[in-house]
Amino acid sequence: MAKEKVILAYSGGLDTSVCIKWLMESKDLDVICVAGDVGQDAANLEEVRQKALKIGAIESIVADMREEFCDDFLDKAIYANALYENKYPLLSALSRPVIVKHLVDAAHKYGAHYIAHGCTGKGNDQVRFEVGIRALDPSLEIIAPVREWDLKTRNEEMDWAAAHGVPVPTTKKSPYSIDDNLWGRAIECGYLEDPWNEPQEDIYTMTKSPLDAPDEPEYVEIGFEHGKPVSVNGEKMTLHQLILKMNEISGNNGYGRIDMIENRLVGVKSRECYEQPGAMAIILAHKALEDMCLERETLHYKLKMEHDWATTVYNGLWYSPLKNAMDAFIAYTQQPVNGTIRLRFYKGNCDVVGRKSDDSLYDYSLATYDAADSFNHTASAGFIELFGLPTKVWASKRRDK
Repeated sequence: MAKEKVILAYSGGLDTSVCIKWLMESKDLDVICVAGDVGQDAANLEEVRQKALKIGAIESIVADMREEFCDDFLDKAIYANALYENKYPLLSALSRPVIVKHLVDAAHKYGAHYIAHGCTGKGNDQVRFEVGIRALDPSLEIIAPVREWDLKTRNEEMDWAAAHGVPVPTTKKSPYSIDDNLWGRAIECGYLEDPWNEPQEDIYTMTKSPLDAPDEPEYVEIGFEHGKPVSVNGEKMTLHQLILKMNEISGNNGYGRIDMIENRLVGVKSRECYEQPGAMAIILAHKALEDMCLERETLHYKLKMEHDWATTVYNGLWYSPLKNAMDAFIAYTQQPVNGTIRLRFYKGNCDVVGRKSDDSLYDYSLATYDAADSFNHTASAGFIELFGLPTKVWASKRRDK
C-alpha cells in the first residue's frame, strides 16, 4: 500500500533537513520538498535540491518565484508603502504567501494530504504558513515537526541528524538567524539579543558602512507608472531588475539599515536588525510622489489604511478578505501616481530633492507668495469663521466649567 505524501517547505538548513527524516520515520510519510527562490543569498539551490533527495525525499523541487514575487506581492507592498509599525518595510511576511501558494499547488499536483514546515513555536512564520495554507485549501492538514519533537537545542538536533543519516553542517554556524529575499535581510539572535549591544559590521552584506560610503552625493531618478516603479535614471526596467539596481545604489551609499524593537504577533518583543536598501528608497520615493498626486482626504485615509495593511500582512493574513478589500481601495488610489522622483544619497542618508508629474495636484499659482499668486485671500475669513464655529460655541457655553 502506497504511503501518504507530505509537502515540506524546505530550505536546506539543519531544521528542515532533519524534518525530512523525522517525517519519514515518525509519521511514515513520503516527503516531497519544495524550496523557493525568492532572491535570497543562499547556497546553490541545485545543491539544496539534491541534498533533500539524498536524505530520502521522493521528490525535490526548486521553484523560481522571483518574478511572481515581484509582480504579485512586492508591487502591492509598494502601493501600500508597507512599513510595519511605521518602521521597516515588510520582509519575511511578503515572501511567505508566495511560498505557501507553491506548497498548496504542489499538494494538489502530487495528491498530498499534508503540508509541513520547519518553523518554531515562537515566531511569526508558523502563523503565516498555517493561516495561508488554510486560506487556500482548508482540507489540507499541517504538520509542524519542530513544535512536536523533543530536540531542545541545535546540538541535540545535530546528534539526532548524525544518528539518522542526515548530513550535518561542517562549518561554524553564524551566531545570527538570517532570513532574506529580494526585498532585503532580517538579522536577529546571538549578540543582538542584548538590545544595548550595537550591531557589528559583520551582520551586513548589502550595505556599506556609512563611514565608508562615497564622499560625494549620488543622485538617482525613479520613474513611476500607476504607482509602480518602472525606471531608474530614465532606463526602463522590470520590477525585479529595478529592485536589484536600487539595492546596489542604495547599499553602496550606506543607506538601508534599521535597528529596532519589534512587537511579534505571538506577544514577544524582539530586537531585529534589517538591511533593506532598495526597499527603503523605493517606498520613500513612492510616498513623495503620492504627496503630489493624491487629493488630500484620499491621502490621509490611505495613510491610516497603510498601517492596517502592513499589520494584516505581518500577521499572516495575506489571503484574507480584509486584505483583498484593502488591495482594491489602494489599487484605485494608484491610478494618478505617475511621475519621477529624484533622490540624493549621501553617507547613509537618502533625501527626496526633486519631484515632477503630469498628474500633480500641486498648483504653483495657488502655492506661491509672489506676484503670480491666484489664491483668494478674502475667502479665508469666512472659512475660518465656519471652521472654528464649533470651538467658538463650546468656549462660550462650557469654558467656565
